[in-house]
Amino acid sequence: MKTAIITGSCGLVGSEAALRLHAEGWRIVGIDNDMRRYFFGDDASTNPQRLRLEKALSNYHHHSLDIRDMAAVEKVFATYAGDIGAVIHTAAQPSHDWAVREPLTDFGVNATGTLHLLEATRKHAKDVPFIFTSTSKVYGDTPNTLPLVELETRWDIDESHPFHARGIDETMSIDGCLHSIFGASKVAADVMVQEYGRYFGMKTSCFRPGCLTGPAHAGAELHGFLAWLMKCTATGRPYTVFGYKGKQVRDNIHSADLIDAFVHFIAAPTSGQVYNIGASREAACSMIEGIQLCEEISGQKLAWTYKEENRIGDHIWWIGSPAKFEAHYPAWKRRYGLREILTEIHDACVAGV
Repeated sequence: MKTAIITGSCGLVGSEAALRLHAEGWRIVGIDNDMRRYFFGDDASTNPQRLRLEKALSNYHHHSLDIRDMAAVEKVFATYAGDIGAVIHTAAQPSHDWAVREPLTDFGVNATGTLHLLEATRKHAKDVPFIFTSTSKVYGDTPNTLPLVELETRWDIDESHPFHARGIDETMSIDGCLHSIFGASKVAADVMVQEYGRYFGMKTSCFRPGCLTGPAHAGAELHGFLAWLMKCTATGRPYTVFGYKGKQVRDNIHSADLIDAFVHFIAAPTSGQVYNIGASREAACSMIEGIQLCEEISGQKLAWTYKEENRIGDHIWWIGSPAKFEAHYPAWKRRYGLREILTEIHDACVAGV
């Protein structure tokens, strides 16, 4: 049976991939050891999502293993060799704030773990699509050198710049900048995914989103912008904005839209691709604008405070251009705008999901 190996299968993106591909008749082999709980505490545990997947999906097979353990990774790949039709790698240490606490753990999960998965794929399923969920943080703070203009509620890029209309494309350099420890570990993984595609001819792709989001996101203070923002607004928890006057801009892509892009790549894969993937301006907002919309949707006021010091390597303005991916896969259409995303997150918060 056609099998998808999905790492981080109980997280936001991994679980969305599991649900989508299972509905299309795939057997799902999920790899997730709930390290998110270690990173961000009990509230961020992915175990509830694991239980939901195991209950809802008749052909879901869970493996609670650490991707830093090469022997364990290879055992799973060897078990399903011959049936593997795709590898979707979403497991990660996802926070540049947390990475500073344990750089070795961060690099081990993000870089070494990715190398283990690439090598296991090369040995047991070389010709199948390998999708890596990278990040806009591979560009470090280079976006902050763009000609930015301060507006009433956000920073924006000067209208004369070619990135103004759709956002930043893949021509931006990843060199000569401050990445953060997290950004550097993701760069290492990202470049290795490209290299396995080019050197070994594997069908690899790196998707570089800004903020991934959706109602299944276990948002935490150190990771999960919109999910944590709405959770704080809906439940009365305090929220902190760090630097840039709260006008820093993020683009946001719903996990379902990202998985739809993955499905298009799986159907027609190529080697060593890199895609900035996002919703362009249609689902972008500043911190201030996000707070206002959360308050409007929830009917609650957010108790938030401001700290002048920004997070190291943080972007003042990030909107990623999906133009390259759209050119390669013109049938892909994004479905979710910012209000739709936040409404779904709010409803999930209220329901206690």
